[in-house]
Amino acid sequence: MSDLYKTIRATSEGYYTEKRSRFLSFAIPVRTPEEVKAQVEACRKKYYDARHVCWAYMLGADRTTFRANDDGEPSSTAGKPILGQINSNELTDILVIVVRYFGGIKLGTSGLIVAYRSAAAEAIAAAEVEERTVDVECTVVFEYPSLNDIMRVVKEMQPAIVSQAFEANCEMTLRVRQSQEEILKNRLLMIEGAYLKDS
Repeated sequence: MSDLYKTIRATSEGYYTEKRSRFLSFAIPVRTPEEVKAQVEACRKKYYDARHVCWAYMLGADRTTFRANDDGEPSSTAGKPILGQINSNELTDILVIVVRYFGGIKLGTSGLIVAYRSAAAEAIAAAEVEERTVDVECTVVFEYPSLNDIMRVVKEMQPAIVSQAFEANCEMTLRVRQSQEEILKNRLLMIEGAYLKDS
């Protein structure tokens, strides 16, 4: 299983016109359905005079949380082609909104699909795509004399230190790439007196 996923660094915009209909598109980095809702609402407010505000999103490194919305356009002519662009670029943690200003000439089903797909593609093409790692955290508990051994593992494997507390029992929470998790845990458990919390 890969512990890498692709997302966009910042919001980007695209533009597409077809038979006088104008399509403004936005690719926005998001993490939660709540963020999606807030972004869609903000877009509706800003472009209150637009005929349609269609969108699709994909969330999570495993890319299993997604939704598409046609906002009054014929079924599957807007949200689905937008989602299709997110999929073909293998992106996640992304929301793509396409705002349509109707130009007076109907585009027909296939025309709409092409327009929404093209507008979404424009916004994604303008975005800076970056690869991120799927990270996991683990907390190791140990006695103070073992600190040097723990720090040696940390130095060699270079997980991020999220928090640490040095009391009678010392505790350190480390964040590491998912693919390194087992190796890190095994090495920590080899240290005398060390054990993992909640595992």
